[in-house]
Amino acid sequence: MQGSPGELDSMMYVQTCDLMNQGILALVSSIGCTSAGSLQSLADAMHIPHLFIQRSTAGTPRSGCGLTRSNRNDDYTLSVRPPVYVNDVILRVVTEYAWQKFIIFYDNEYDIRGIQEFLDKVSQQGMDVALQKVENNINKMITGLFATMRIEELNRYRDTLRRAILVMNASTAKSFITEVVETNLVAFDCHWIIINEEINDVDVQELVRRSIGRLTIIRQTFPVPQNSSQRCFRGNHRISSSLCDPKDPFSQNMEISNLYIYDTVLLLANAFHKKLEDRKWHSMASLTCIRKNSKPWQGGRSMLDTIKKGGVNGLTGELEFAENGGNPNVHFEILGTNYGEDLGRGIRKLGCWNPLTGLNGSLTDRKLENNMRGVVLRVVTVLEEPFVMVSENVLGKPKKYQGFSVDVLEALANYLGFKYEIYVAPDHKYGSPQEDGSWNGLIGELVFKRADIGISALTITPDRENVVDFTTRYMDYSVGVLLRKAEKTVDMFACLAPFDLSLWACIAGTVLLVGLLVYLLNWLNPPRLQMGSMTSTTLYNSMWFVYGSFVQQGGEVPYTTLATRMMMGAWWLFALIVISSYTANLAAFLTITRIENSIQSLQDLSRQTDIPYGTVLDSAVYEHVRVKGMNPFERDSMYSQMWRMINRSNGSENNVLESPAGIQKRRGENCREERVRLQLVETETSKAGTTGH
Repeated sequence: MQGSPGELDSMMYVQTCDLMNQGILALVSSIGCTSAGSLQSLADAMHIPHLFIQRSTAGTPRSGCGLTRSNRNDDYTLSVRPPVYVNDVILRVVTEYAWQKFIIFYDNEYDIRGIQEFLDKVSQQGMDVALQKVENNINKMITGLFATMRIEELNRYRDTLRRAILVMNASTAKSFITEVVETNLVAFDCHWIIINEEINDVDVQELVRRSIGRLTIIRQTFPVPQNSSQRCFRGNHRISSSLCDPKDPFSQNMEISNLYIYDTVLLLANAFHKKLEDRKWHSMASLTCIRKNSKPWQGGRSMLDTIKKGGVNGLTGELEFAENGGNPNVHFEILGTNYGEDLGRGIRKLGCWNPLTGLNGSLTDRKLENNMRGVVLRVVTVLEEPFVMVSENVLGKPKKYQGFSVDVLEALANYLGFKYEIYVAPDHKYGSPQEDGSWNGLIGELVFKRADIGISALTITPDRENVVDFTTRYMDYSVGVLLRKAEKTVDMFACLAPFDLSLWACIAGTVLLVGLLVYLLNWLNPPRLQMGSMTSTTLYNSMWFVYGSFVQQGGEVPYTTLATRMMMGAWWLFALIVISSYTANLAAFLTITRIENSIQSLQDLSRQTDIPYGTVLDSAVYEHVRVKGMNPFERDSMYSQMWRMINRSNGSENNVLESPAGIQKRRGENCREERVRLQLVETETSKAGTTGH
């Protein structure tokens, strides 16, 4: 009985009851989990052997069915298809690759709870795992990422996509890979794992053709007899040649569920044949599930035992049942490609996995052969700290190069066995196309085959990729702006900085005004002075008294009238607030150095014209600004404004020939009229790599 997971339980229940009226030997179902539960209840109640073959939804990876297992004597359901081992296989493969951070993509039809065990285990091991659901409209989903994410977020997302697991059907996986490759979301150093039991050879080849980087595919496989004459014979039965031939296209495109259905029918035929030979056959009584007094089939238990004790070597290999009523025989095949952009690259078998022995084979990359013994390579470079640097000559010895790129070159030379000679590009340039179509700089040395390899902090651009080959980039870096560091100056009046000049003037005016009011109040109502007191209430003393109380030093004139005391109480409260605010602001000004820079981005740089700026001639930044600035169809006016500044005097005024010269120019240049010249740093480490033929 075959159907889809979306079948209604009631319809299937009625159909099964109709078959029982005619007599039934066993139930064979290939349906979803919900419908299988209803058939299980019916089979247990009527003692009918039920051979259940779980079907994957639209070819997606399966999630295990939680069929209820009752008492062993009352359980008549056998699981023909082996349990789901997706969690175990993925964990073993990820551990073999030593992944610590990756993302899992799954489609709408897959229940993510099927890999919950895997997620729990990798979380316990400290791995960083992200989950993302792939919508039906993949193009809309990718477009939404570019619309909602900023450039920094997209770069972090691209880094996450370097390691990914795809749990989805083949058609969705092909569409998804095509979209991310065409939108440049993945690079050639990515490594993706696709796990799907149902994927066939045609889909595997198509996935390899569309992908870049490295690809690993995990699928279920079935052992094929070594003797070709025995492939189409299983026990007493002959299998159709269109099914048993592994090279036949029809057999390759069959769903795994259909293969198990075929083998299940063979198994039932063998069991029925054995019952007839043993003369222990119980006739198939007419059963009904409608009447309340209907009795179960008396021969159900005997038939179930015969099926469980038997076995068949069919299209899926050995089909047999364990004590728990499940088929333990399952094999997974692990296929893989190497890193590279060649669309015609092949895929090879890396290993296999089964529940008993685990992983058989190695998933590590094959080591390169040391086949360059005696070869001397000419290596061209452009000096750029800290990637390529040169030390001074000592006693006439040749120049010695050092740096990050040189260390990588030295490691390759030791491993492959070649020797090399390094020289600097004659014009000290990275390389750009000229008017006659030729190239200068480092790229020109490679194009004219004067050098075999080029190493430096070199940006990978489309124009350069058309003429030379690049290795995988080893660093991502964005364009930066180099400014002279502002000199620190000593301010003699830093103590006045917490308050504005107008506020200081208001405070001084307030002191004078309050002093005058105190004098007038005491003049209208003179205080009673003690005998022999020499203190007078003059205007000078009133001013001095108000100022002394403001700076919290007290006063010398005794004011005893009520009006004067009320005014001085309000004045002291005002003075307390002002002094407290000043003390707090002064502490902040003395401990925190504020860096004020009006140029925070390229947009800010292009909007101003007071500060001139330039870059390295014939560099990637120079060419990018030139092409964008001279393009009349460019919507962003930022590049045209930057190009007018950079191209002053045909580029000779603000630009330099190499980065060290620009840094030295900014360090040694004197500031005139408070104008600071800027230098756009040539960030040739953006998508940098080693070039060669």
